[in-house]
Amino acid sequence: MAKLSTQGIRELGLDIIRKKPGGIRYKELVAAIQAASPETPWDAIRWNVWDMQRKFPKDVAKPSRGLFMPVAAMGEGDNTPDSLVSTKAGKLKESDFYQPFAEWLKSDLDEATDALALGGSGLKGKWGTPDVVGVYKPLASNLIKFDLEILSGEVKIDPQQPVVAFGQAVGYRLFSAKTYIAMPNTITPDDQDRLEALCMLFGVGLALFELKPEDPQFSIRVRAQRFSPDMFYVNEFADRLRDHDSVAFERLFR
Repeated sequence: MAKLSTQGIRELGLDIIRKKPGGIRYKELVAAIQAASPETPWDAIRWNVWDMQRKFPKDVAKPSRGLFMPVAAMGEGDNTPDSLVSTKAGKLKESDFYQPFAEWLKSDLDEATDALALGGSGLKGKWGTPDVVGVYKPLASNLIKFDLEILSGEVKIDPQQPVVAFGQAVGYRLFSAKTYIAMPNTITPDDQDRLEALCMLFGVGLALFELKPEDPQFSIRVRAQRFSPDMFYVNEFADRLRDHDSVAFERLFR
């Protein structure tokens, strides 16, 4: 293959990324282009593919540092349907509790200046779709200003899923200053004790609630600790939220 032009480098890089649904590292991408076109200078390749997600935003994503993935593959990780549980009052959906939890975090617990239900797989990717997302940001009346913080919440209505809930909440710490889990109060005493202990060890917040969408009666068991998230993933989350729901993004971050 002859020496590639700038556009040729990028198009070849895009073709290689499209064939890698699991993703390809920056260094591997450069090496693959170099192998296909030895006449093309190494530096020219490096400078033209380092920001492929910006050159081809509809085709290329950068879910973590130095990793490129085809956008089409990003939605394969988080397609879990809305959970259902049967009670004496009938079947309940997990999503029935998202907005009540958001309101409780904002109004009762005072952990967020604004919060809303998110859930589902709209943001794509198995690492980052909280059921509830909120922000704690300075108000016009605050004399001392501070940096905006993201809060994430995970709701489970199946009392058999404390480990799943904990794992997801810890994952949200990549982009959240605080994370919370909400579990039904039908969780077994043993599971509750273990989950509380884990939450205290790792700084995750824990709330229990009744399986009554009209009045869940959330109660705090463990207050979340504040952590410094990774700003790469903070911006990656913000980008995904803006692309998925620009109204929600503007409401939370503006």
